[in-house]
Amino acid sequence: MRLNLQDKRDPGCWIATIGGQDFYTYDLAACSGPLQLAVSAEIAKIKVHELQAKSKGELQNQLKDLKAEISLLRVSKVTGGAPNKLSKIKVVRQSVAQVLTVLSQNQKAALRTAYKNKRLPLDLRPRAIRRRLTKHQGGLKTLKQKKKETYFPKQKYALKA
Repeated sequence: MRLNLQDKRDPGCWIATIGGQDFYTYDLAACSGPLQLAVSAEIAKIKVHELQAKSKGELQNQLKDLKAEISLLRVSKVTGGAPNKLSKIKVVRQSVAQVLTVLSQNQKAALRTAYKNKRLPLDLRPRAIRRRLTKHQGGLKTLKQKKKETYFPKQKYALKA
């Protein structure tokens, strides 16, 4: 979705392009009655396998469109829009989350291939390994423990056979 410049014939009117179609929307300041924004009727759940086939640029463009669409839906919600638009907010939010997830997965996969057979950076290592103490930290002892070991060393004895 793209929000174009104001319509020259009507100064309070904005032209929103959604899915190749132009919709006319009105600015909140210029509108006296409840604002009815035209939002794309083509909102459907996005299939993740289709997203994974897209390039990074296409995903970023889709993310920009979805964010613009959700902002229009939020304005529609505030100004008393139709109930079907309110239910679309959830679908668009999920779509934004899916696009962001696919973007981060692709980025991590690219990093994994770049670091193949090399030492992995911390964010690519498993969580348990990231949380693990270093060898130095694991070997440290408290002052009390050190004193106990020096004052009461392990008893050495031999049995007469």
